[in-house]
Amino acid sequence: MGVTQRAAARDGRVPALAIQSAPPHRRALNRPAQRAVQRPPWAAAAAPLRLAERAPHGPNEAPRLIPGVTTMLLAALRHAAAGHAAAAGGLLRTWAACGGGARGFASAHPEIQVYAGPQPSRKAVTLRTLRAKYEKGVPISMCTAYDYPSAVHVDQADIDVLLVGDSVSMVVHGHDTTLPVTLDDMLSHCKAVSRGAARAFLVGDLPFGSYELSATDAVRSAVRMLKEGGMDAVKLEGGSPARVEAARAIVEAGVAVMGHVGLTPQSVSVLGGFRPQAQVASEALRVINQAKALQASGCFALVLECIPAPIAAAVTKALRIPTIGIGAGPQCSGQVLVYHDLLGMMTHPHHAKVTPKFCKRYAEVGESINRALVQYREEVVDGLFPGQAYSPYAIQAAEVEALVEQLRDAGMADCADAVAEAAAAAEAARR
Repeated sequence: MGVTQRAAARDGRVPALAIQSAPPHRRALNRPAQRAVQRPPWAAAAAPLRLAERAPHGPNEAPRLIPGVTTMLLAALRHAAAGHAAAAGGLLRTWAACGGGARGFASAHPEIQVYAGPQPSRKAVTLRTLRAKYEKGVPISMCTAYDYPSAVHVDQADIDVLLVGDSVSMVVHGHDTTLPVTLDDMLSHCKAVSRGAARAFLVGDLPFGSYELSATDAVRSAVRMLKEGGMDAVKLEGGSPARVEAARAIVEAGVAVMGHVGLTPQSVSVLGGFRPQAQVASEALRVINQAKALQASGCFALVLECIPAPIAAAVTKALRIPTIGIGAGPQCSGQVLVYHDLLGMMTHPHHAKVTPKFCKRYAEVGESINRALVQYREEVVDGLFPGQAYSPYAIQAAEVEALVEQLRDAGMADCADAVAEAAAAAEAARR
């Protein structure tokens, strides 16, 4: 395997197992059964660049290899540059016949991607999109998501920013705080979200312990969130000098950063619980100064959590970047809520007690889920599900008779009776 071929395999342009050219003494195995392949004169010229890819073949044909469509295009261009018009024309005709680089031959992915997420029908949201909205005074919408299904829902709702928040520790993993979730946990959730979202701007929370020790650790964690997690940006909490320096280092490394001041849940042990912030003048001034310092470090936006609306208004006025409020009043540049909270996913009395006061419940999805699960259990117990309506796979009567006879011959009369009875019930239901 050549260096170019190995590089193509690493980049995912062609399947690694399909790029090894067959040796001369085995090339006959790559031809359709009982049929010789006539190679045109120009095909030999493409041999040094050949990337073999499997072509579709019938059930009675042996698999065969065809020159990779991308490689054929490159070979054609080389021949054209050298003045070999006939060779270039032949390669281009075959390249077009193979789909002209279409995904069917050039990718290892299936033609129909069931779980690959919706294909974007609108332009993806970028930092420029968010900046344009901010400058026009158009509020920015933001919501959390933690897995593939929730990412699809948020994305299809045309919400601007999707936050993979460390709140996953509480609403998904069942912890009482955000502290236990690790960077590896967050990366797993980020990967799932990035597969489900095609339009929204993706922001991943840097979890507690992944950026506090040094600016180097902060940069390393942020880079992993983009390279491995598929995020567009990261978010970090706090506005202390150390956090500001971490934000600056991450931005200088080429990663967009969203800041977060006010109530910072990762500092719950210092704050003494999840309590509103900036309710006295000195605290309010501290929050404003922290916000300005984060802006100076290069943050593109700032989350304001659980602070009085007048303080949020002051912060928004003092900054030249968008502010995203969560329990911070209507004067912010945008708003964010937790997916599970706004949908009413949790119906247990404990969760009702800890649902934030600032969260509006736009649905009671948890109650619908519970009703559906109870109905399912009842129908299973009563023998109503699945029934014939949800037993779609049939077997021909002749095959049933043959199976019954073979079971009886094998001394399995009970099994034979069960087959016959089930087949008779299915036939009666179809009538």
